[in-house]
Amino acid sequence: MQVSEAQAASVTSYAYKASLIGSAHRFELTEEGLSWHIAGRSGLWRYEEISAIRLSFRPVSMQQHRFRADVSRAGGGRIAILSTSWQSAALMAAQDNGYRDFIAELHARMAKAGSRAVLTAGLGRITYAAALALLAVLAVAMAGLLIRALMVGEFAGALFVIGFAALFTWQIGGFVRRNQPRSYAFDCLPEALLP
Repeated sequence: MQVSEAQAASVTSYAYKASLIGSAHRFELTEEGLSWHIAGRSGLWRYEEISAIRLSFRPVSMQQHRFRADVSRAGGGRIAILSTSWQSAALMAAQDNGYRDFIAELHARMAKAGSRAVLTAGLGRITYAAALALLAVLAVAMAGLLIRALMVGEFAGALFVIGFAALFTWQIGGFVRRNQPRSYAFDCLPEALLP
């Protein structure tokens, strides 16, 4: 059975390695739906069967610029699609353009199929609120350390606290800002959650 040129042109694919050991996770957007192959398992989810997509920013120590899409199916099942791929024990490579194109095309095909999926971005509301509360506690503690260092004349300690707070704000601030919980539409993907 041969695949026609029109059918081949209508297939969009994406693959990444989630770990050093094991095969790549492969995904294809076909006319029928989202086809996936993960760890010896495979399936085809029709676009109208996809019940939810959550986009988020998920940096890790080996890759500070990593994005994730969690795709859920009505009746059960969830697939994670990451924007990075393991290359070696010390290298995780970004696949920004491929990931962005695949996610945009998935949304376009779902919209065309008349999907009623719930589209959310960022962390869950409870998780986000807990993260903000923890950050508030840490800010109060850092302010207390800074005031104490200034009161006893430990200016080197005060500079250290200021430097650490600036680094922490730069690292965690981007994560918190990008992962603010919100909803979005098929034709208006959140730019902060795409590479």
